[in-house]
Amino acid sequence: MVILLTGSIICPILMLYLKNRSKKFQIAFNAIAAISAVIFGIIAAVSIRQVLIDDTVFMTAIHSVFLNPFFLITGAYIGLFTIYRLLILTLDER
Repeated sequence: MVILLTGSIICPILMLYLKNRSKKFQIAFNAIAAISAVIFGIIAAVSIRQVLIDDTVFMTAIHSVFLNPFFLITGAYIGLFTIYRLLILTLDER
């Protein structure tokens, strides 16, 4: 729990620091976020489609998507990226 909380604070701050050092980091962070969103969405859609095709109990079967490491990694990056973008927004509004 402590690692997740610490990482959720430190990673976006590090991303903000790197963005301020070079425009290439900002482009890379945005590109990775776009790719992550696409992968995340595809995995979710395919999982829901499979549940519908198999006619299984939705609430039970859909949770197997959390066993997919790509789903977890892309979701984690989208979460960190959101905090990073909120930091940028907050600093720009000062």
